[in-house]
Amino acid sequence: MKKRNDDIQPNYRLKALIMGVVDNQINENNPPITAITYKRLMAAGDSSKVAKEKIAAIVVENIYGIMTNGNSFDEEKYIRELEGIK
Repeated sequence: MKKRNDDIQPNYRLKALIMGVVDNQINENNPPITAITYKRLMAAGDSSKVAKEKIAAIVVENIYGIMTNGNSFDEEKYIRELEGIK
């Protein structure tokens, strides 16, 4: 029997780890595009939480691609994706 989407529980531990990655990228300015994107989103009216969650979604997509397809990290693609966040 297939699980319904509403039966799926959030993994708060994993979310905390991903948010930690975003915080580290912002605080260490590495890569710089993360802090630039964070500041841009905040200036556009997003709360700190929402801005970081938008960035985290891109981080997760990149991790997923690396893990499932065996791709290496593509910083240029990451930059384009962060620049495209609204």
